[in-house]
Amino acid sequence: MVNEFYREAPVKPSLTILVPVYNEAECLVRLSEALDAFLPQSPIPAQVLFINDGSTDNSLHMMREICARRQGYGYISLSQNKGLSTAIKAGIDHCQSTYIGYIDADLQTSPLDFLLFFEHLPEHEMVCGIRMKRKDTFVKKISSRIANGFRRRMIDDGIVDTGCPLKIVDAAYAKRVPFFDGMHRFLPALIQLQGGRVKQVPVQHFERYAGTSKYHLFNRIWGPLNDTFAFRWMRKRYIRYTIAEQSVNKTAAQHEQV
Repeated sequence: MVNEFYREAPVKPSLTILVPVYNEAECLVRLSEALDAFLPQSPIPAQVLFINDGSTDNSLHMMREICARRQGYGYISLSQNKGLSTAIKAGIDHCQSTYIGYIDADLQTSPLDFLLFFEHLPEHEMVCGIRMKRKDTFVKKISSRIANGFRRRMIDDGIVDTGCPLKIVDAAYAKRVPFFDGMHRFLPALIQLQGGRVKQVPVQHFERYAGTSKYHLFNRIWGPLNDTFAFRWMRKRYIRYTIAEQSVNKTAAQHEQV
């Protein structure tokens, strides 16, 4: 069914997987191997774009080596650390594909689970994961539960696991997302704000492969709570319209060509 759609589509779909990276040198080799396993199985042409978010370890050097040795890999490097939302926006701005995927570099989710998403495209403008049997620390689990519960009560978007870093979105919708710091926490809701349909799919979850989390209890709770109020403010003022009818007058030059 999926393959029939892609064969008949007027423009052949393609996918770019964004991988924001901030001091994840210990994970990058294993991550590239996991992505290598996914790319040949993707039902549409797929490539990988690393976004170096001002790393201070060996991450940028490793990205250069990975991209030099592998086809279908590229990278951009920000001049300084700007945070996850900025890194994602920079990646979206540099994509030319019809779909944009997103995965974290810490290997707590598997690129192979992207294969579960394709059957829900193009009927949905975004497909995102729900992490099952989470292998997080107690602090991470409780802070995530508090932040997710607060967000659901405040914005009622129906998204079970907005923090799951496994997503595929229609690039046209992704490029229209109104970006702000903390935006990455509300990607499904921001797609819904445009009238996009979001499908949630259960995915695997693993312990962090290497390195350490860049978040602690304070910024895991305070950041999402603060950003929820910003999203509610923006949603009330979001401009969205559809054209019901139009008449476009031809110029004199266009009339002469006819």
